Amino acid sequence: MATRLLVVDDELDTCELMQATLERLGYAVTFTTSASAALDKVAAEEFDVVLTDLGMAEMDGLSLCERILGTRPDMPIIVVTGEAVLDRAIAALRAGAYDFITKPADPALLAHSVARAVQNRRLTQEVKRLREAAGARSADMVGESSAMRRVYDLIDRVAESDTSLLIHGETGTGKELIARAVHARSRRKNGPFVALNCAAVPAALLESELFGHAKGAFTDAKNKRTGLLLQANGGTLLLDEIGELPLEMQPKLLRALQERKVRPVGADTEVPYDARIITATNRDLEYEVFQKRFREDLFYRINVVKLDLPPLRDRGGDVLKLAQHFLGKFSSGAGKEVLTLSESAAEKLMGYQWPGNVRELENCMERAVALARFDHVTVEDLPEKIRAYKAGRFVVSADDPSEVVTLDEVERRYILRVLTIVGGNKVQASAMLGLDRRTLYRKLERYEGKKPSEELPAIES
Repeated sequence: MATRLLVVDDELDTCELMQATLERLGYAVTFTTSASAALDKVAAEEFDVVLTDLGMAEMDGLSLCERILGTRPDMPIIVVTGEAVLDRAIAALRAGAYDFITKPADPALLAHSVARAVQNRRLTQEVKRLREAAGARSADMVGESSAMRRVYDLIDRVAESDTSLLIHGETGTGKELIARAVHARSRRKNGPFVALNCAAVPAALLESELFGHAKGAFTDAKNKRTGLLLQANGGTLLLDEIGELPLEMQPKLLRALQERKVRPVGADTEVPYDARIITATNRDLEYEVFQKRFREDLFYRINVVKLDLPPLRDRGGDVLKLAQHFLGKFSSGAGKEVLTLSESAAEKLMGYQWPGNVRELENCMERAVALARFDHVTVEDLPEKIRAYKAGRFVVSADDPSEVVTLDEVERRYILRVLTIVGGNKVQASAMLGLDRRTLYRKLERYEGKKPSEELPAIES
């Protein structure tokens, strides 16, 4: 989009000359001979730079500058005047003008001044965008690991669109926090954020919960109810644990997403809605599609952009940043001095695998604050399973021939063990095992019902 400039001068010839000069440089130029009209234009339209004369009959350039900056403090204003007087230039700059040049404006000087003002405007907007992005993150979205930087980058890139977003991550990784951050960064941020956990609502009530119902639609429907899709109008609807959605509900949701309309239970007409849909799951939906437990067409409808949220064990030093964040949060709530981690406690936290992810770490730090006797958290303040944790390993031995098993059984136990280590993430497991995902799916079908905790037989030389 071309950079837009607004020229304000009560002399029409000057406006036309500046318009011709600036348009040759590639700018889109609008001009007006009235200061009051300029104020209306700035209020109604988006401009990158304003260039104004200083001495105008209706309202002088200093007053115009102050009025514009009162509502648009980020707007660069260049004062262009025939009064080459130092005190007038100083007055213009004190009023907030970005630059001051004299008439007749030298084309090269004018081009240089406008280019600098445009660059300043863009830098200011970028700083503002980054501050908003940081402010839009939940207080608990702490961490600067490379894995989380990729998450923050994707949030920034998808927030402004209405594209369907699927957030995938293990239980406890903070999928709802991510959804709220996307909503807070979007143009819908002033609208409602509505969340539904598909696993927490009985299957018989899900349709009414999502689409609403008419009065008398069923025995207990004594009043009309607005469904969550309509409640989220102008905002965002998060369908958490979408993988738990009953199969019979999936075509109904698919139609609502495709048509952007809902038919409340017992109603005769469809009602349009305007909400962005974000879904979240800890399941591998591709595997669910492969197993015929999730509709393929619904999967592609919700999986336009996928955000993979990393488990805590893959976030490196973020563990300690989050731990310190939670210590501050809970120690403040408990009326204690803000605690820190002892070196030995930090080592234990870093060595643990965190199967419960951020939620487990938060619980751990709340417990530590409650038990801490000093101004720092010690190993003794941590849960027993973290204090006693040691990285698991396979033992290989075999003096007894009866302990020897087939190669297929060794493979089965190893695959299931890898799945346990990665928290059931089949995408990550297939990458670690060097298997195509469909090959892994077929093997898992054969293993169904077998316990993943079984260890390899010990084999020693």
